[in-house]
Amino acid sequence: MSFPSGRHFLQIPGPTNVPDRILRAMARPTIDHRSAEFAGLGLEILEGLQEVFQTKSAIVIFPSSGTGAWEAALVNTLSPGDRVLMCETGHFATLWREMAAKLGLDVLFLPGDWRHGADPDAVETALRDDREGRIKGVAVVHNETSTGAASSIAGIRTAIDRAGHGALLLVDTISSLGSMDYRHDEWGVDVTVAGSQKGLMLPPGLSFNAISAKALRASASARFSKSYWDWEPMVAANRKGFFPYTPATNLLYGLQEALRMLREEGIRNVFDRHSRHAEAARRAVRAWGLDILCLDSSQYSSSLTAVLLPPENNADELRRVILERFNMSLGSGLGRLQGKVFRIGHLGDFNDLMLAGTLSGVEMGLAIAGVPHSPGGVTAALGYLGSERR
Repeated sequence: MSFPSGRHFLQIPGPTNVPDRILRAMARPTIDHRSAEFAGLGLEILEGLQEVFQTKSAIVIFPSSGTGAWEAALVNTLSPGDRVLMCETGHFATLWREMAAKLGLDVLFLPGDWRHGADPDAVETALRDDREGRIKGVAVVHNETSTGAASSIAGIRTAIDRAGHGALLLVDTISSLGSMDYRHDEWGVDVTVAGSQKGLMLPPGLSFNAISAKALRASASARFSKSYWDWEPMVAANRKGFFPYTPATNLLYGLQEALRMLREEGIRNVFDRHSRHAEAARRAVRAWGLDILCLDSSQYSSSLTAVLLPPENNADELRRVILERFNMSLGSGLGRLQGKVFRIGHLGDFNDLMLAGTLSGVEMGLAIAGVPHSPGGVTAALGYLGSERR
């Protein structure tokens, strides 16, 4: 392709396509972040976020990537040398583990195969074995972006309760919030970590912690040094709609618009739309004769589908062909999955025709790249989308 005419298909699992409504909102002039007008903006956003997190708890917003919210969750609730139980579900769970170790936490990492979500039974066993109560936190990735496998957070909560353990529950929802059902309060989560660039349909740059009362109490005795990531001044300033330091005002304009869009569609309808597109994508993969990386159908992600190629084929070469020929970006394999899988993002501002175009690009790319497959994946997906009522 000498000139990439038409739109670029950004079908990685985040950052996602930013809707025009949000782009226009972000283009508004910046206002005084100490003004009454800004306070109204801040209060509206914080209230709207509670609907998405399904919580009545405090939520803080950091100008950062999701990695910053990972760190904030750890340093506000734990102390150097504390033991934290983490679950190896994929690349991002591994990165969170590495951060915890660098901070000086004692990490007990439950092994996984990168094709399943976290195992509640293994969590319960580890907590029952912790007779001295050394484990202070359990950290789980809700939707592992590198694998397309989701973990049952309700199941993890039940495991903690069955073990009679007092550990805090910390959950990463960076690629699930606003795309998949998530219930901070009902599932007894203490800290929920999220980012702006996926289901919330914004560019990267904002991250979030939703904080239970138990987590706030823990923060009073946490001994990690912190300043930028400190919850206390954030929660205090947020009560009146303000922030303790200069906020990312124009990203907050975009967040305000994103929350309005989610409310207009209805959050349950948003979840149903993502589930529907995920099922259509999986039908295409099966029709091609390829393997879905996630092995447990009850753990399928609604945000993305990771596709495993035959051993003799390189997924990065397929992605290169599709980008060059069709101006479409697909997610790469990360960590131990590099070159073995490609990931189709179907989250955020996304509809049937966008999915049809995405799957068409993949099917044409498979043929051009010489990947063994059966034709008809697009047809299978369209048959499902055409017959399934929204």
